[in-house]
Amino acid sequence: MDTLISNVTVVTMNPRMDVLFGAYIAIEDGRILSIEKTAPEGQPKTIIDGTGMVAIPGLINCHTHLATASLRSFTDDLSGQEALEALLQKETKMDSRSAKAAALLSIAECLRFGVTSVSDLYYYPNATAEAVKESGIKANLALSSYRFIDQNEDFDFDTDEQCQELVKVVDKWHGFDNGRIRIDAGIYAEYTSNYKLWEALAGYATEKGIGMQLHLAETRSEVESCLDRTGMGPGELLSCHRLFAVPATAAGCACLEDHERKLLGRKKVSAVATPLASAKCGNPATPILECVKAGMNVALGTGGAIECGNLDLFEVMRCAAMTERSASGNPAALPASAALMMATVTGAQAQGRSAECGMLQPGMDADIVLVDFSAPHLIPCHNVLNGLVWSAKGGDVAMTMVRGRILYQNGQFPTIDLKEVVEELTSYAIPRLFEENK
Repeated sequence: MDTLISNVTVVTMNPRMDVLFGAYIAIEDGRILSIEKTAPEGQPKTIIDGTGMVAIPGLINCHTHLATASLRSFTDDLSGQEALEALLQKETKMDSRSAKAAALLSIAECLRFGVTSVSDLYYYPNATAEAVKESGIKANLALSSYRFIDQNEDFDFDTDEQCQELVKVVDKWHGFDNGRIRIDAGIYAEYTSNYKLWEALAGYATEKGIGMQLHLAETRSEVESCLDRTGMGPGELLSCHRLFAVPATAAGCACLEDHERKLLGRKKVSAVATPLASAKCGNPATPILECVKAGMNVALGTGGAIECGNLDLFEVMRCAAMTERSASGNPAALPASAALMMATVTGAQAQGRSAECGMLQPGMDADIVLVDFSAPHLIPCHNVLNGLVWSAKGGDVAMTMVRGRILYQNGQFPTIDLKEVVEELTSYAIPRLFEENK
C-alpha cells in the first residue's frame, strides 16, 4: 500500500451516492485499493490524516482555454464585439512559449481548486500538452480549427495546415502516459468554418477513434444567422455533416431548439454548461434540465480565465444550480447532488473517462481531492453534499491528487515551479502580447 488517507468523510459519487464517515482510503499503484470504515491491514508508505476533511472525486472541467490566462481581466466590461476584436489582436502575438507559460498557470489554478482533468479547446496544442505532461493533470486537448473555406474552393485534409497540425499532435500525444493525455478533433464553432472541414475532421476522428470539441448555439444571433444561411439550426446542420459521428462535447447549447436537443441526445452529445462565463459575457445560460430530458449528457466548464475570471469549478457548480432554480422558479430544481454529478460523474463521461475517474471506488484511478471542512463558513455541516455546493469554495481545497500522486497540497505545487511560471509570464509572455514593439 502506497498511501492511506485516514479518518476522512468520503463522498463516493457512486450510483448509491454513498457518503462514508470516518473512512479509510487505501491507494496502491495510482489506484484506489479500498474504501473501508476500518483501517486496512498492512503498513502504508505514507499516511494522510483526513480528520476534518471531505474526500471527493477530482473535479472535471469540461471546457476551458488554458492558454488565455495571460489575458485575464483584459476584456472585462467590453461589449461582445469589442472584446472579440481586442482578443483577436492579442492572440495574433501569442506563440508556443507564451502559450505554455499561461497554460501552466491555468493548470496550477485548476489543481488549486480541486480539478484533476480538463478539456481544452484552443490553439498551440503541443505547448499545452507539454504543460499537461509536466504538471501531472489529465487532459483532453483539442485544436480549435477554423477555416473560412469558399464553398467552391478545393479542400484537402492532407494539405490543410491546421488539419495536418492535428495529425501530428494525435501521433505524438494521443494516449500519452496510459491515456493521461487524449487528443480530440475540434472546431471553434459552426460560424467559423464550413462543411468541408467538418466532414474531413469527422472522418479523421472516426478513423482514429478520437472525440470532438466545439462551441455550439451559445447565442441567439448565432442561431439566427445559421437559420438565415442554411434553413437549419447549427446543431441540426452539423449533425447532417456527421460532426457528431464521434463522441462530442459542445460548450453552450443555450439556444438549441427542442428537436435539436433531442437529435443530439440520440447522438450522445455532451452539453457543457458554462454558467459563470455565459453570464459574464451576457449570453443565455444552458437549459440544463431541458438538455437532460432530451437525453444529452450535461457536464460543467469554466471557459477560459478571460471569460470566467477564474477557474473555480466550485463557483460554477453553485452558479449552475442557482441559474436553473431561478429560471424555473423552483428552489428544488437542481439539487446539490446533481451539481456535483455534473462536475464529476458526467464530466468523466463527457471525456470518455468514466471507467477511470468521476467516482471514488476500488479499482478507479486515485483522482482524489480533500476539502477542508474546518473553515467557519463550512460549520455546521448538516449535509455534506449541500456544504460542498452551497458553502465550499475552491480555496477550501487542501489537497489534489491524480493517480495517487499529490499535485497540490497546502499551497505547494510539487510538479510546477510556480515562481518560474510567473517569471516567464511577466518577463516574456505578457510583454509579448502587450508591448507594441513585440
